[in-house]
Amino acid sequence: LQKKYIILILGYSVALLLIPYVLDYRSKSPRVKDGYQQQKCPDLDSTIALWSSTRMGNSTEVEDYNSNRSQSRTHIYLHATWRTGSSFLGELFNQHPDVFYLYEPMWNMWQALYPGDAGSLQGAVRDMMNSLFRCDFSVLKLYAGSSNVTSSFIFGWKTNKVICSEPLCKAYKKHEIGLVQGDVCSKCQPRDLKELEKECKKYPVMVIKDVRVLDLAVLVPLMRDPAINLQIVQLFRDPRAVHNSRLKSKLALVKESIQVLRSKKQSDKYKRLLVPSNRVHRAENYVSSAMELICDNWLNDMLLVMNAPPWVKRNYMQLKYEDLVLRPVNELQRLYRFSNLTLSPAMERFVVNMTHGHGYSSDKPFLISSRDAKEAIYAWRERLNVEQVNQVEAYCSEVMKHQGYQKRNMDKT
Repeated sequence: LQKKYIILILGYSVALLLIPYVLDYRSKSPRVKDGYQQQKCPDLDSTIALWSSTRMGNSTEVEDYNSNRSQSRTHIYLHATWRTGSSFLGELFNQHPDVFYLYEPMWNMWQALYPGDAGSLQGAVRDMMNSLFRCDFSVLKLYAGSSNVTSSFIFGWKTNKVICSEPLCKAYKKHEIGLVQGDVCSKCQPRDLKELEKECKKYPVMVIKDVRVLDLAVLVPLMRDPAINLQIVQLFRDPRAVHNSRLKSKLALVKESIQVLRSKKQSDKYKRLLVPSNRVHRAENYVSSAMELICDNWLNDMLLVMNAPPWVKRNYMQLKYEDLVLRPVNELQRLYRFSNLTLSPAMERFVVNMTHGHGYSSDKPFLISSRDAKEAIYAWRERLNVEQVNQVEAYCSEVMKHQGYQKRNMDKT
């Protein structure tokens, strides 16, 4: 009788374990879309359902909703990944006198919570963004440890135009266009967060540039909030150029690449990427492997927008790095129209000068400087070998097709 009870208990326990596994396996099964087999976007169905719940019952409610959004100030998130040119894109907002610009505010969180995987940090990233857009910077203290959080600690302060300009500092004037020099700004006196919050509330447009949102679905609650009026600018770049740039700065990206690879949101097929076959070049392997997940996240974002309702598409803008640097004035005009910002002749000259410099980049890959746009775009052709190009083209093929990037068709022979 005891043996029967033991067998019954064991059988019941196994059943309880198998049921959620089977349900989870079904939800992750691949599907066929537009003639090719596609990994199901984890948040696509839930997000579409969330969007559906926001549809208004009559036209009056829609008008009231849009009216409330237009009366609030504009908040923009620059949605990008590492080494896509997002720092340059952010600088175009940093220079504008009507913009309060925040550079990489979630960096401290990722450092403090390392080695937490990227997927589990997505909720915390969104919550922090929600507070920052409301000019509540106290959330930064949660991840500062024993450090005293001042203006000389956050938002890329050494090159941040707001922090280095009057009234917070006399080193620069916000309306004067030009790069901020770190050695000049470092002489500014640290300011308390309360002073920074007070200054934040004066600006009609607030922009956050960060690379730690893995998929667009995370931001849907902020897009639905009329008090925030969140608009999203998503930056894409040729995956081969991204891969080349990531390899160039691989030592600086290895920790965050591991966090992306460890993401619990990804399926079991990615676990192999955390066990590099070549231990001698482990950093390069981690950085290279993360490109596969980056392209999958890009594809998920594109599918999400394709299925989004009109009000989401009106508050979403897609931008390609290649277009931005080859046609800088035209793309800047489009970007500022979307952001409700005016374009001055000084800003036009600035963006032209920034894309018509000499050389590919400086020795410091994260430093913003004037560069030769064409060389920056096509450097991967000279620096990646045949195997590297073929690898990126293989696991980023769908993204390249949707974005119009042509394969090079390189033959190993």
